[in-house]
Amino acid sequence: MSTTYQLDTATSRAHPTPAPLRRLSIPAIRLRKENGVTAEPVVMLTAYTARQAQLLDAHCDLLLCGDSLGQVIYGLPSSLQVTLDMMIAHGAAVVRGSYHAAVVVDLPFGSYERSPEQALESAARILSETGCSAVKLEGGAVMAETVSFLSQRGVPVMGHVGLTPQAVNTLGGYNARGRSDAEAKKIVSDAVALDQAGAFAIVIEGVVEPIAIEATKSVGCPTIGIGASNQCDGQVLVTEDMLGMFDRVPRFVKRYEDIAATIAGAAERYATEVRIRAFPGIDQTYQPK
Repeated sequence: MSTTYQLDTATSRAHPTPAPLRRLSIPAIRLRKENGVTAEPVVMLTAYTARQAQLLDAHCDLLLCGDSLGQVIYGLPSSLQVTLDMMIAHGAAVVRGSYHAAVVVDLPFGSYERSPEQALESAARILSETGCSAVKLEGGAVMAETVSFLSQRGVPVMGHVGLTPQAVNTLGGYNARGRSDAEAKKIVSDAVALDQAGAFAIVIEGVVEPIAIEATKSVGCPTIGIGASNQCDGQVLVTEDMLGMFDRVPRFVKRYEDIAATIAGAAERYATEVRIRAFPGIDQTYQPK
């Protein structure tokens, strides 16, 4: 028996709801890949709020509260300005809004790179203050010691190789990685190092397809592609990109809706009705019980 919080959409308030919940476990996600084969691909989307998590939860295996919230929610120029407190606040909201998917929260830039001990301190805060299932960090072989340190101390870790947005200043932009033989080999070896260190899954972002396929075949844990290959063991997208919330989306993103136009259209109709005094009176919209 465990307790989650269901958001009452009528009042916008969250209420504790005791129920026998069966949230997907991290070991269950890891075991999706057996003998190098993932029969059922892993579905992951980003979520930053309780209501968004509610809407996505039933359809996803993993919900990622990513540091992309810096750009998506706060309008920041990159994820580098995101803080640990921001990740905890949003991660807790996503956990409250979900009951089925395992929730993974990003370790933000500067919260884990100094040492495995620093990473454990940050990860412990995230796990204890959000109730999430795992953390994600960026970096390849250089982070293998940290991944091993965390895993051995009860912190499930998702890795992230290829295009790593927290290293955008070093990489020189958000261009696809692995175009040179040396870089391609490094991406594959980075994935192998994280797998051997105990990562339960690895995000492969922004690499040319043959590298993603080779990395996927080279590791025992599931790989989750974003701008990589549909041959990865799962896929993740930023939900707002998938829904068409922004004018510009990455080339690899398929837009399933044009939510931005829907919102703008609704706001325009509302504004028109208010300005011509055609807006309904309270007696037409609210009936007290």
